[in-house]
Amino acid sequence: MRAVEVVRPGPLTTVQDRGRVGVAALGVPRAGALDPDAHRLANLLVGNDPGAAVLESTLGGVSLRALAPLVAAVVGAPAPVRVDGRAAPWGAPVRVPTGAVLDVGSVTCGVRGYVALDGGVAVTAVLGSRSADLLSGLGPPRLAAGQVLPLGPATGEPVWIDPLPLPAPPAELQLRLDPGPREDWFTADALRLLATSRYTVSPVSNRVGLRLLGPPLERLPDRGELPSEGMVLGAVQVPPDGLPVVFLADHPTTGGYPVVGVVPAADLTAAAQAAPGTPVRFAVTGR
Repeated sequence: MRAVEVVRPGPLTTVQDRGRVGVAALGVPRAGALDPDAHRLANLLVGNDPGAAVLESTLGGVSLRALAPLVAAVVGAPAPVRVDGRAAPWGAPVRVPTGAVLDVGSVTCGVRGYVALDGGVAVTAVLGSRSADLLSGLGPPRLAAGQVLPLGPATGEPVWIDPLPLPAPPAELQLRLDPGPREDWFTADALRLLATSRYTVSPVSNRVGLRLLGPPLERLPDRGELPSEGMVLGAVQVPPDGLPVVFLADHPTTGGYPVVGVVPAADLTAAAQAAPGTPVRFAVTGR
């Protein structure tokens, strides 16, 4: 059987592919890899289809024992890679023989690493995707020690790329913001603060949302409460404490707090690698 056994799951490692498309009307988030560029590149390096499922690790890496010979590649946040204790390259195909342990250590910068295995992680698909959704609980659970993950048949050849076409994790996260649909729920000073202040990434950020610390945004006092409405990827929702939350892949599909603006999906790849404490600035369009 082509498979790997989880030796060390790390703080949070999940199976992710491109996510679930066309099911938001059912209340199901899209999920999928938070860093889609790293997901595609990892699959390319081991000869997989671009949409194959990989492992997304968080901060502390992951260790896997090969139950059959395989080719692996680790990209995303830089981290040390070893095969049975011997140093192996990050960002390149690595051959792992039967019984050997592939160990991905803690990241040296950034947040999320992506481990592709030739053939892809072949857990059961749910609603068209193998992705784990931490909000709804759909898809495979987060990895646990002793778990065995099946792999599909290897279909392509490894590819070597030098240099890797990926940016470094951001020292400062710059996010464009299209105002609305509920910017009129906030004071003029709140919108000025959003456009001119520096926020930082909160340690309680996760796959649901990038939570920010900084100046709170003040609502207009006469607005009352907002009925629940649809939420989209990149929506910047403002809860009662006034601190913005940028919705990521596991975001809820509805919400009752006002959305001051929406960050384009293209800017969210960098957000996936923004570690706690990273400065964040918004470039509000039209201002």
